[in-house]
Amino acid sequence: MTKRNHAEIVAEQSQSKSATSALAASWRRSMVKHGLNPGDPRRPDRLERSALTQRQQAMERFLRLAGPQLDQLYHLLGLPGCNVMLTDAAGVVLDLRVSDADADQFRDWGLWRGTDWSEAAQGTNGIGTCLAEGRAVTIHRDEHFHTRNTGMSCIDAPIWGPDGRLIAALDVSSARADQTAPFNRLIAAHVVQTARGIEAGYFRASYPEARIVVAGDGGDTALLAVDRDDLAIGATRAARRALGLEREGAIRPRPASDLLGNPDDRSGLERAERAALTHALARAGGNVSAAARALGVGRATLYRRMTRLGLDRA
Repeated sequence: MTKRNHAEIVAEQSQSKSATSALAASWRRSMVKHGLNPGDPRRPDRLERSALTQRQQAMERFLRLAGPQLDQLYHLLGLPGCNVMLTDAAGVVLDLRVSDADADQFRDWGLWRGTDWSEAAQGTNGIGTCLAEGRAVTIHRDEHFHTRNTGMSCIDAPIWGPDGRLIAALDVSSARADQTAPFNRLIAAHVVQTARGIEAGYFRASYPEARIVVAGDGGDTALLAVDRDDLAIGATRAARRALGLEREGAIRPRPASDLLGNPDDRSGLERAERAALTHALARAGGNVSAAARALGVGRATLYRRMTRLGLDRA
């Protein structure tokens, strides 16, 4: 495909009201909403060092936690002509992993710290379209909006913050001529897995005093943060969706048992009493006398309460 033909095809698809594919919709946003020209040869602008540093400092804890997983993904790929990048929610590259041999070429392409790869700035591309649509995407070669980017394959996954809002995009970009669709799918699986790992790790770090539990069938990133009173005080985006919680922002504290389901029909007070007795017995190693002393009740009283709550059978 010639440069001229690519620009013409993008322009035609962008202006067609009958085009319904996700790619055509992104091209249309790029041209109609953002006013971009697919034939524009200019490389992405880079932020001034001070502006980039300010963005990095604002996400310092997140970047620190994500760093080891970026290392792992980069070493797992281990391919010349590939790099790994992490952006903020605006599409600005904050961190990357790239070999010394490829560094100059990627810097020239704009795949570097401080460059803005939002869809508004660069049209359809892995980072920008991932952030615009909030989903994992692969933009392969001439699927890019700008002709100048058609030599790249960009594979991305979104990362959601503890408040349910989009916080970053994880990107693997490649300019390898032998990059095939099956190989892209293999890379995409690793990118998604790494993004989910970063997301879960950052959520856990955001609630250091809470117990983290998996919310039913919502997947391994559907996590709840539960405090010492068994109240759910935080939830990942996947957990919010699975449990019908607030989509974004702080969640209203709720008993975790109400969210996760409870097989018995006891009242809240009965469940609390049963939990207190169970904990005392566990701490006492099953010794009823020791548990009674810890609870400040007589042994006979504890036996009666155990019988009423079904703990004697346990």
